[in-house]
Amino acid sequence: MEKFDIAIIGGGPAGIMAAIAASGTSRVILLEKNSSLGRKLLMTGGGRCNITNNKPIKQLLTFFNDKNFLKHSFYSFTNEDLFSLFDFDFIEEDDNRIFPETEKAGDVLEGLIDKLGNVTIKYNFEVKKISEDFIINDSIKADKIIIATGGATYPQTGCNIENYSLTSQPLTDIRYGLSPLVTTKDLSDIAGVTLYDVVVSYKKSKIRGNVLFSHVGLTGPAIINLSNEISEGISYNLLEDDPEVDLEIAIDLCPDYTRENLQEKFTADFQIKGKTMLKNYLKAFLTNSFISFFLDEIGLDGDLQLSRVDKKSKNRLIENLKRFTFEISDFNSSLAKITIGGVDLNYLNPKTLESTLTAGLYFAGEVLNVHGPTGGYNLKIAFSTGYLAGFSAGEKHD
Repeated sequence: MEKFDIAIIGGGPAGIMAAIAASGTSRVILLEKNSSLGRKLLMTGGGRCNITNNKPIKQLLTFFNDKNFLKHSFYSFTNEDLFSLFDFDFIEEDDNRIFPETEKAGDVLEGLIDKLGNVTIKYNFEVKKISEDFIINDSIKADKIIIATGGATYPQTGCNIENYSLTSQPLTDIRYGLSPLVTTKDLSDIAGVTLYDVVVSYKKSKIRGNVLFSHVGLTGPAIINLSNEISEGISYNLLEDDPEVDLEIAIDLCPDYTRENLQEKFTADFQIKGKTMLKNYLKAFLTNSFISFFLDEIGLDGDLQLSRVDKKSKNRLIENLKRFTFEISDFNSSLAKITIGGVDLNYLNPKTLESTLTAGLYFAGEVLNVHGPTGGYNLKIAFSTGYLAGFSAGEKHD
């Protein structure tokens, strides 16, 4: 039987970072289910790797469901610490999103792997059982174990909902996060069309950003982020059942105008530009390729001249510009980017990420019940918690 100071289960961003942090003081083994490390990392940012978000830590923490738990992790391993691991620079894009200057996720993964040094890596090693004395699959004995197995989404990367049962650590409900939404209406005719800078809403939640139409529904940053609010508002647990989704979301297509603003503008414009066809007039408000669909949905003729639009039709136009609705029937779960829920934070020490129930057992990354919006926030969790768990586990092996 092979013996190690620390065994890390899961070779994603959190697991790799934990191995890097622990390897300076400990004999470490990294156990990966796949034939290679970091499969999900390679998919982030559309293959460009949105490695983190560069907002100041105090501001960054406000974007997460449990900022107090993450505070020590984020201050223990900052963005500057992360950047220092690589021999290339990074670029900052809108909303403080950070990408490697090479714009290749593979370069980030290669840079991380280069830092693993003397870490033993076992590929194609699926952990089936962990005994109480930290014997893994009856073949590897460790003094300490770090669980970094990821969430329940993207099973092709090695994530598996069964990983949550590897230990007896208490769990919260497991849900889909950052997921596209499936609509009851077929949107094939406008698949690929983007609505820019609109506001999507569900109950009291409102998120501003872009919306993209797909063949089966809605996606894009605003929808992806709204899906977290929707998922957390539905009672379900993927450990037991799938969600039943039957709800309505609304899109404010003209967020910079109030209904009163539109009423005033339309009253004036419809008189001055009376001969202009409605479909052409709406180009000032809507994406051109969306106009025909929009008018068909609300039952207005785009060839109608503005001077011939009656009061009832004008009010219908304003109402739908401010609140255009879609019926949602499901999450597009195969494309959900993260998992909401996981290991219950109440039973972990936030300063070390060690279990308060089982000495020597640590957790890092998406397996934790912490999540954020799209834009580098969730990789920030992975890298910072991975580092803290690895450092903490290795500290007593000095």
